Amino acid sequence: MNAKVQPLLEVRKISKRFGGVKAVNDVSLKVNPGEIVSLIGPNGAGKTTTFNLISGVLPPSAGQILFEGKDVAGLKSSDFAGLGIGRTFQNLALFRQGTVVENLLVGRHIYFRYSVLESLLYFGRPRRQEIQAREKIEQIIEFLEIEELRDKTVSQLAYGQQKRVELGRALACEPKLLLLDEIVAGMNREEKEDIARFILDIRDEFGIAVLMIEHDMQVVMDLSDRVYVLDFGSLIAQGTPAQVADNPLVLKAYLGEEAPHA
Repeated sequence: MNAKVQPLLEVRKISKRFGGVKAVNDVSLKVNPGEIVSLIGPNGAGKTTTFNLISGVLPPSAGQILFEGKDVAGLKSSDFAGLGIGRTFQNLALFRQGTVVENLLVGRHIYFRYSVLESLLYFGRPRRQEIQAREKIEQIIEFLEIEELRDKTVSQLAYGQQKRVELGRALACEPKLLLLDEIVAGMNREEKEDIARFILDIRDEFGIAVLMIEHDMQVVMDLSDRVYVLDFGSLIAQGTPAQVADNPLVLKAYLGEEAPHA
């Protein structure tokens, strides 16, 4: 019999209060190695706040966040990349005047370990690390099929192309878990299909687990192994995409009415 798989990410009853308002209320969820898990809910349900708690942008008011069995709730957001957690943001957070390559290299900063003097001399360790970073970036550029964009500034790119660059920057830190915050928002159908394919390949080829917030239900249903549903900061349902789609609480949260009777 196989030993029980330890979750890569385990969130235990996290809550977040802003003054008297409880934005997230006792939310628990898990992401196992190699899974694609979605966190969905109506606008204002607390999804992004939950993501900000998981990625260290905000400290939880209560609860635990375990990554590979270790509580990471007290760490700074800048520490999470080093743990193996990459993230994209709902609003693009790229350097618009930098090139695609320069933006991707930002994702490698956690691997640069040398002194100021060494960097000035650009010899030995800095040079080796720079070469390794460039090799990794070229692999990501090829994977995301953006070879022709590599030397263009981000401000020149279409929105869907910028989303690929942000996804590439998150991959550059070589995460074990990738947090995707509405990665297909604002995209046309073809762009969504491309990103969906990349997400599956990220899981299947690289073994990276994915936790995503997503409003596009087609993407959620097509990609997810499991789905969690938030409403007013509380977890109201969880299960496979099919189970969640038939849950009357989920239908009521989205449609404002009970599920129709057969």
